[in-house]
Amino acid sequence: MKKIEAIIKPFKLDEVKEALQEIGIQGLSVTEVKGFGRQKGHTELYRGAEYVVDFLPKVKIEVVLADDQVDAAIEAIITAAKTDKIGDGKIFVSSIEQAIRIRTGEAGEDAL
Repeated sequence: MKKIEAIIKPFKLDEVKEALQEIGIQGLSVTEVKGFGRQKGHTELYRGAEYVVDFLPKVKIEVVLADDQVDAAIEAIITAAKTDKIGDGKIFVSSIEQAIRIRTGEAGEDAL
């Protein structure tokens, strides 16, 4: 099993969710996060004063899935989240040792 964490632009969330559902991925978690990379930040004007916004709003999607679904999920996320502009985000893939469904006690891929 693998865990995919994708950090994307907030307005791309619905497109990414739909793309994952189309390939059969049912469950995912979403967290609102802030961060910066090469995009750095930007300056804004508030009541005549200029200030720097270092951390930009992003959305982090987490999904745990079977090994054979990983490549399709990555491709779906890239296709849906890509704008060809700086700040499109990142995808991280890590291994999951165990998953357990609390309600039924199912373990491993059955719990997904």
